[in-house]
Amino acid sequence: MPEDSTITAFDAARALAFIGDLSMGQPIDHSLRTAWLAGVIATQAGCDAAQVEVARHVALLRWSGCTANAQEFADFLEDDVLGRRALLASAQPRMRASQRAPIPGAVVEMAHIHCEIAGDIANMLGLGPEAEAALRAVFEAWDGSGVPGVLQGEDVPLATYVVSLASDLEIFSRLYGLDEALTLTRGRADSLYPGFLVDASAAHAREWMTQLDSAAAPWTVATDAPATLVQRIGLELVGDVIDLKLPWMTGFSRRVARLARDTGAQLGMSDPMRHGIYKAGLIHGMGRAAVPNAIWNAPEPLPAASMERMRLVPYWTSRAAGQIDGLAAEAEIASFAFERRDGSGYFRGRSGMSMPLEGQVVAAAEQWVSHRTRRPWRPELTEAQAVDRMQVDADAGRFDPEVVAALLACAAAGAQAKPVPASVAEDDASLSQRELDVLRCISQGDNTKQVARALDISPSTVRTHVERVFRKLGCSTRAAATLKASARGWL
Repeated sequence: MPEDSTITAFDAARALAFIGDLSMGQPIDHSLRTAWLAGVIATQAGCDAAQVEVARHVALLRWSGCTANAQEFADFLEDDVLGRRALLASAQPRMRASQRAPIPGAVVEMAHIHCEIAGDIANMLGLGPEAEAALRAVFEAWDGSGVPGVLQGEDVPLATYVVSLASDLEIFSRLYGLDEALTLTRGRADSLYPGFLVDASAAHAREWMTQLDSAAAPWTVATDAPATLVQRIGLELVGDVIDLKLPWMTGFSRRVARLARDTGAQLGMSDPMRHGIYKAGLIHGMGRAAVPNAIWNAPEPLPAASMERMRLVPYWTSRAAGQIDGLAAEAEIASFAFERRDGSGYFRGRSGMSMPLEGQVVAAAEQWVSHRTRRPWRPELTEAQAVDRMQVDADAGRFDPEVVAALLACAAAGAQAKPVPASVAEDDASLSQRELDVLRCISQGDNTKQVARALDISPSTVRTHVERVFRKLGCSTRAAATLKASARGWL
């Protein structure tokens, strides 16, 4: 991985928690607050220090799989963001396993995608087998009424239950008050989570919530960030998780980051500036999680109400700058990704010299990659068409002509570079060129018939290649294969 892309695993986990909270329609400190509560609940229940740490890790990453199944969720509930928020806010009594109707297959599949991605992320962050196992079972329940419902009782990792209770306390107390929150969690005792956890928490919940509400930052690196999260990892992981929200955006953040970095080099930027815009490019889409897929997949121009939600994308990225210490500078640069020099962009409507040069470079790179990415309603623009669009924008004052000239030079050089075939990969998961071709197609959301037409092979051959790809990568879903292949730089 490039040396200029590393951040601490703790900052990566906080970034993923931020994205997960947006995906679930929650306040952007929900996962951090839940992590704090999970820690005190686990401690009160007699867990040792290692178990407490696992519970906090799981709380931070509980929603990290939300981008991966966003499209499936949108197909099921139309608005993936508001639909999830409504599910978490539901105060309906929980039905016991013996009373529940069979779980719809679509729900089981969504849970499977989510849990596989969350578990893989824990593995990539080096959080250990306990955290990974808990995240892979994050929707299971004590009485077997969870999803997919293959585990119950003590077969489910304790951290899963601790975090589920902590999340309920955080959400219900915020929405309905603490007394009602305690009533609701008591109603879920020995159903969603074991009763002893509720018993251990009830007497202390008021004190905990008061302490939590008075804390400016409930969990910070300076006070008690776990030692296992101080190692450094590539920020590319966060960009890859962002891009999982929309299959047609596979690799989008990496392409923006590389083009912005190369454009900065073409402009003569210093190493620190180039490193900063590379990171900014990787995270410029953090706020996309707050916008439902139905809007992203709708043809332009968007109606006013949808456009207002789109304008929040860079706003939320800007908010990340105040939440994640290790990414503050880069998130601020990234928040200019949709601004324009003539003031026609968003969310600030900045113009001219009020836009930092780094922000202008990221904005131009985002626009170029957007032109060269197919959408559900249109194919990608040809290189010539994209060049024309960029030059028109430069002539109109939306982009700096020097930035556009540097970017176009880099884009032309990049188009001539030959991709490295996957078969040269130095690990057991190396793919043949045909397997890589199939993987690239399914990573962008193509179904079996579409892949077959695109590659001029039979559907049965496509299925055979997909099975081999999944086996080599050790996964069982398109999203997981996409994330692992992206981590290897194959997409």
